[in-house]
Amino acid sequence: MFLKTSFTTLIVGLFVVYVLHTCWVMYGIVYTKPCDRPNGENCITPFLAENPKLQLSIFTALRPSAEGGHTLIHKEEEFDVNAKFERVVNVSLPKKTRNNGTLYALIFVHQAGFTPWQDPRQVHLVAQLTTYMVPKQPEISLISGEDKTQGKKEEAQQKKRRADAGDGPNSPSDHPVSHWRTRLTLNIVGDHFVFDRESLPSDVHRYLRVFQNGKKMVYLPLLFVDELSNRVKDLAEINSTSTDLPLTISYDAISLGRLRFWIHMQDAVYSLQQFGFTEKDADEIKGIFVDTNLYFLALTFFVAAFHLLFDFLAFKNDISFWKQKKSMVGMSSKAVLWRCFSTIVIFLYLFDEQTSLLVLIPAGIGSIIEVWKVKKAFKIQVFWKGGKPTFLFGKLDESERRTEEYDTLAMKYLSYLLYPLCIGGAVYALVFLRYKSWYSWLINSLVNGVYAFGFLFMLPQLFVNYKFKSVAHLPWKAFMYKAFNTFIDDVFAFIITMPTSHRLACFRDDVVFLIYLYQRWLYPVDKTRVNEYGVSYDENEKPKGKTHKD
Repeated sequence: MFLKTSFTTLIVGLFVVYVLHTCWVMYGIVYTKPCDRPNGENCITPFLAENPKLQLSIFTALRPSAEGGHTLIHKEEEFDVNAKFERVVNVSLPKKTRNNGTLYALIFVHQAGFTPWQDPRQVHLVAQLTTYMVPKQPEISLISGEDKTQGKKEEAQQKKRRADAGDGPNSPSDHPVSHWRTRLTLNIVGDHFVFDRESLPSDVHRYLRVFQNGKKMVYLPLLFVDELSNRVKDLAEINSTSTDLPLTISYDAISLGRLRFWIHMQDAVYSLQQFGFTEKDADEIKGIFVDTNLYFLALTFFVAAFHLLFDFLAFKNDISFWKQKKSMVGMSSKAVLWRCFSTIVIFLYLFDEQTSLLVLIPAGIGSIIEVWKVKKAFKIQVFWKGGKPTFLFGKLDESERRTEEYDTLAMKYLSYLLYPLCIGGAVYALVFLRYKSWYSWLINSLVNGVYAFGFLFMLPQLFVNYKFKSVAHLPWKAFMYKAFNTFIDDVFAFIITMPTSHRLACFRDDVVFLIYLYQRWLYPVDKTRVNEYGVSYDENEKPKGKTHKD
């Protein structure tokens, strides 16, 4: 029985197990068992339950230690743990920080009337206020050479600084420079939660400071610095003239479940950075967690899981369909060639824009598959002679030549509209917009043509379907998985940071798939017979009825 189980069924089964296991893990993170012992033995009670008078003090220092060289930047004398606030303070930068150095924030929560160093019941954390990142290349007008992003004085300072860092004054720098984090987000658990000493969560343990009060064990306030709120868009490059920079200090109480969830997410982002994810890649993941609430985040998880499943099934069925494809009857070869060209252009554009790996990797895999499909569609054979490739194209039969005629006719009419629009858009962008380089302009012009008018290249296949009055030649399983993913992409378009044109293309694809679905309804396929092209509806399944002979 196991041998008869299809590969798709097996994958779906593993997917269901994975989702259920993830739900169980998430429940274990959010829910913490309280101490319910009748005599209070082995219970750890909160210090906040005594309603102490607290004070919040924030210092800056060049070293991440609580000894010497501190500068007070903010103090909340009547600190209420449950009162949300936001303060903007100006921070004076030391000379070492201005010269591509670092700066740290020391956050103390202590009893009022004591200094942080005198209070034995204080809690403190260290947060980095600076980070290193390669500066973004300035965008210029390729015709006039004018730089819009910065003035001449600031441009000269940046060139001098990059020259001091070892780069040429006129060449783009690959040297990371110090950037200022303009936000500092703090949280304290406001719940008066009583922990069970024998089932203390390991993720909370590192933030827990406990002292003995008679026979009771008491834990100090759970202070947390929200690193997920530090986004790339909030960074400001530090230069030698940046003597004072603004810092927004945000505070809000947090539940224990949310704290534990946030700790796990921060650890996950940190692990990705250790595996080679850049600050920008990690920032895309941060945006998913920070810019959405927990309920929408749970929805995002399920959507992402189904997106991954449908991506895999679409790739699997698409490859299976084209692997067994022997004839191009009813298939638009120019549409296949265009899809290959457009996916490669989109991949290069996303790479040039330094888009998240969450978007870049699937685009790269899709490009490789499309190149392989072009090889199958045009029956290309590659022979190597003396280290040089030789390409041999296969011949078309009568039915394939008829398909090619319809395909060429559709492309002829499309070219009258498509080429002037693409050329006009490229010229407009060259005159009025700014780019990092000529390569950037070329890729942007091509991808804008793909996004804006690319759906027109899907019309030849619709025209061929209309002429043959059939859709039996199309890989409908792969199409349906891609259709599901297209609607899922609509959700991701509002969650993951991506170029606006790529976001709009997600909605454009919805219209194309709806037209394909209309043609499927208009030209129904009889699954019980071999279709008019001499092959079964699903080449992986045997037809249930007799073989049909035309």
